Amino acid sequence: MKVLVINAGSSSCKYQLLEMDTETVLASGLAERIGQGGTGKLTHKIAPDTDHEEKIVRESAFPTHVEAMELVISLLTDAEKGVIKDKSEIYAIGHRVLHGGESITETVKVDENVKQIIRDCFPLGPLHNPANLMGIEVAEKLFPGVPNVAVFDTEFGMAMPQEAYMYGLPYEIYEEMHIRRYGFHGTSHRYVSQKMAELMGRNIEDTKIITCHIGNGSSITAIKGGKVIDTSMGLTPLGGFMMGTRSGSLDPSVITFIAEKENISAEEMLKILNKESGLLGVSGISSDDRDVCAAEEHGNHRAHLAHEMLYYQIAKTIGSYYVALGGCDAIVFTAGIGENQPQLRETVCDYISCLGVEMDKEFNKKAKCGVTGTLSTPNSKIRVELIATNEELVIARDTKEIVEAL
Repeated sequence: MKVLVINAGSSSCKYQLLEMDTETVLASGLAERIGQGGTGKLTHKIAPDTDHEEKIVRESAFPTHVEAMELVISLLTDAEKGVIKDKSEIYAIGHRVLHGGESITETVKVDENVKQIIRDCFPLGPLHNPANLMGIEVAEKLFPGVPNVAVFDTEFGMAMPQEAYMYGLPYEIYEEMHIRRYGFHGTSHRYVSQKMAELMGRNIEDTKIITCHIGNGSSITAIKGGKVIDTSMGLTPLGGFMMGTRSGSLDPSVITFIAEKENISAEEMLKILNKESGLLGVSGISSDDRDVCAAEEHGNHRAHLAHEMLYYQIAKTIGSYYVALGGCDAIVFTAGIGENQPQLRETVCDYISCLGVEMDKEFNKKAKCGVTGTLSTPNSKIRVELIATNEELVIARDTKEIVEAL
């Protein structure tokens, strides 16, 4: 059974084609600069992350996602380099969707009602939900009759107890507007927590795990018995600790103070908080952590400050979740920065050494660019692990399960 996984952004589209009988990735890729005028770029990989990987780069105009996906289909079915003979071999299509509100709490087959709920959640995910819906509608057009399945970032966090997901606002606001903590990166947190339980040789129902998804967007989740009991992001992905361009949580009065002083609208304020803050805003260098690292190595004070703020906030979040869980069996680092920034992991683990964490600093320095493994020493009271996340596999597995049950 072949499943195509699509993660559509406003001007980009990531994809993977998987053979689910073996859970093998046949091809993957990224289409960029969609709908931005000029020439778009498609990077297509055959047998990615293997010794036989082959990369094909194509440049073409992508007025919409339709043209980008048409090129993807052409490459997947190419007579010489294709991995399938015809697009009819694709059994189902799984889509990453950011927000399902309280209306959708599990993976679902897409129908008109599901699409309307995704539309209704546009205000909760203005950057992602419209693009995710666009990806679904493009797939419906290009793959008529093939079932589409939506896997929501928020669904894993919906198990949180009410005392964790509620805000201290009038209860009527929650009832009317569903203002609550939802949590995001659910597929990533679910994958690495299950993998961690396997590595420990334990049933996930008997574990207490803190998972740290650290990338351009970041979140930390406390997982007890395989269920989320708390997570750092909130109503939207802006909550939690600082990220690439996001401020993270702050005193709400900061927003009104700046808006009144600068005479700017709520929309302009959200742009500052979502796109101009975080590592970019503090360092003044970049939202890309690699650039911030390079600047810090050259003595840039603001780059150093940005990192110190980030490390401190991550450690503080982990500490609070240790208390929420009543102890912890394992801490997992994953995602782009979590998997490739040894200094972040070392500094964070130094902060939480008071919890009994002892790090193997020599292995930690080597653990990047695909190197994963146990970061803690045998004497550590909490196991610390580096696990490469695989959100696409989770989406493909969920899609397969849903379609097989139809």
